[in-house]
Amino acid sequence: MQKKYSTLLILTLALFSKTTRAQETVYPAGAQKNTIAITHATLHVGNGVVLTDATVVFTNGKITTVATGVAAPAGATIVDATGKQVYPGLILPASSLGLREIGAGVRGTNDFQEIGENNANIHTLVSYNTDSKVINVLRANGILLAHVAPEGELIEGQSSVVQLDAWNYEDAAYKADMGQFITLPSFIVRARGGRGMMRPQSSDPLKEATDKVEAIKKFFTEAKAYMQEKTHVANNLKFEAVRGLFEGKQKLFVRANEVKQMLVAIDLGKTFGFNTVIVGGSESFQIASILAENKIPVIIDNEHALPATEDDDVDQPYKLPAQLSKAGVLIALNDANVQAKQINMSFNAGTAAAYGMDREAALSAMTLNTAKILGIDDRTGSLEVGKDANIVISNGDILDMRGNQVIKAYIQGRDISLDNKQKQLNERFKQKYKIN
Repeated sequence: MQKKYSTLLILTLALFSKTTRAQETVYPAGAQKNTIAITHATLHVGNGVVLTDATVVFTNGKITTVATGVAAPAGATIVDATGKQVYPGLILPASSLGLREIGAGVRGTNDFQEIGENNANIHTLVSYNTDSKVINVLRANGILLAHVAPEGELIEGQSSVVQLDAWNYEDAAYKADMGQFITLPSFIVRARGGRGMMRPQSSDPLKEATDKVEAIKKFFTEAKAYMQEKTHVANNLKFEAVRGLFEGKQKLFVRANEVKQMLVAIDLGKTFGFNTVIVGGSESFQIASILAENKIPVIIDNEHALPATEDDDVDQPYKLPAQLSKAGVLIALNDANVQAKQINMSFNAGTAAAYGMDREAALSAMTLNTAKILGIDDRTGSLEVGKDANIVISNGDILDMRGNQVIKAYIQGRDISLDNKQKQLNERFKQKYKIN
């Protein structure tokens, strides 16, 4: 009887392996070997410049030539981009990619949040899952790098930038532990109730919010005092984790949408000398001049959304990128919806362009601007000599749903696969129903 069950188990596993193997054919590309030249391209540099009939050459993962009217070097592999659009790889500026897979439905697939209100010493990078199915979907829409960040209460932990073609988190690391995330409490008093009945909250929400802000300030004040000590009786892991903030090696990313929250974020930056970035910023247009004056960048979380308040214009979220840009605020465009919808980031840029933002500036808000905010603009974000060859080739306009047809992408010169589970399922059912 035992032998019979063992044989049945082996047959079941073999069948399972055969039916699922087709979904596991996407794996990281090998290092670039030959010099590659993309020729006759419409080249969007990422800094506002567009070159026609241009050539970009890269070798050993680095860009060596960006010019018009030049021939490809002898022996180079030629990629003819006649009629194609070439872009820098897009960068997702704030995401739980690789930390959250199936949402609330399957807890075991989520590792984006820790228990407690102070997790400054958490390293998000070590939880990053390079086998996430979502990664391959994003790459197919031109997103080649991502800023992976924790979520939680108050002080959330350290964030890192990853490149999306790796065997493990060590390979994926593009810039490790470069940010510290915090979430500020809401200062809006909301009524609670159900079935149309409204009743006041039992506690004082404004006092609770103020107390939480004071707790954050107290932590940073104590951390600053700790940094000034020459020796320590014992190392404090949470204080050590924010050392980079005081030394200017990390940035403080503050999740804030309300005006009061953003003003608190500005005050935190001034008080402790932090490089501060707003994440969210739905009401940021109200204080655009203050943000510009204090050189506070904004990562706009969700442009395809309803207005933040009843008094806002119905198209206020669409106008926000142009409003901030015209005020002199450095912005990056994000899509903070559920994971699979982050492929729509480039279409957010298209909407921004339709509502008053220059098209190349909208592209920069997903490339060079984002790289500047994340502190990686010396390596990526634009197609310039000396930078990593993070390149996307599309049949058409990457900001347009109809034109965004990414046909080839390179990460650090590696010719990566653009296959994913959705494409495989598409082919599967095209075969089943004999669709050409």
